[in-house]
Amino acid sequence: MAENVLITGSSHGIGAAAAVAFAEKGYNVGITYNKTPEGAMEVQKKCLAFGVRAEVYRVDLSDREDTVSLMDRFLKDFGTIHVLVNNAGGALKIPSGEFEDMPLDYWDSQIALNLNAAAYLSQGAVRNMKENGIPGRIVNIGSIHGDITWVKRKMIPYTAAKGGIKMFTKSLGVEVAKYGIRVNCIAPGLIMTKLADRYKKEDLEGFLNRIPVGFLGQTEHIVPAILFLADEANTRYIVGQTLTVDGGQSVSGIIECMKEEF
Repeated sequence: MAENVLITGSSHGIGAAAAVAFAEKGYNVGITYNKTPEGAMEVQKKCLAFGVRAEVYRVDLSDREDTVSLMDRFLKDFGTIHVLVNNAGGALKIPSGEFEDMPLDYWDSQIALNLNAAAYLSQGAVRNMKENGIPGRIVNIGSIHGDITWVKRKMIPYTAAKGGIKMFTKSLGVEVAKYGIRVNCIAPGLIMTKLADRYKKEDLEGFLNRIPVGFLGQTEHIVPAILFLADEANTRYIVGQTLTVDGGQSVSGIIECMKEEF
């Protein structure tokens, strides 16, 4: 019987590539989006081509009620969940000014999107996995900025949330390990998705100079790591770990501040 996977933020970028890869392996897939239904529908079409079931859900992951209802909707459609990939996140629309000028609503929205949503969805997933005796897997997508800060001060809520994801992974991983549920994390470096369009040419050149492998990351560099941690056989002895996939970026020196705001 096919296993069921829910991937947040899967209408584009890493999430979209992961959704198609899971479908190719025979998983039934839950695809989520917030503002790009066209992308989600295209991902769904690609998944269906592999003969699996694929459903699309709109959700605002910065809203608690909407996030909790996502798991309810997914379970109503699929009955059980075997894999949850908490992929959605980001630090967009960064406000101007110093930290003391930062609107508190911005802080709240960033923590909600990048940390709280993963906790809310994981709670629902763990409950279903335990009730059904499923040795489920939860893969959280963190960031190298969970370990290294960015001089751009308004990244503070983002880095705080991604640091929190690492400890959430450890704590939840330890608690549910005895039930056969495995919780692990991936920390990508810079990945060239459409979100990278906000960077200027000189910014990308600066990043490239600090990536030892000599090239910028693509979605296909992250997906194999997600699939690995989502496989029960691979993770029987892996609990609460974070796998960094960044071409060596995080170990080659502190990332410098970019030249301009974005």
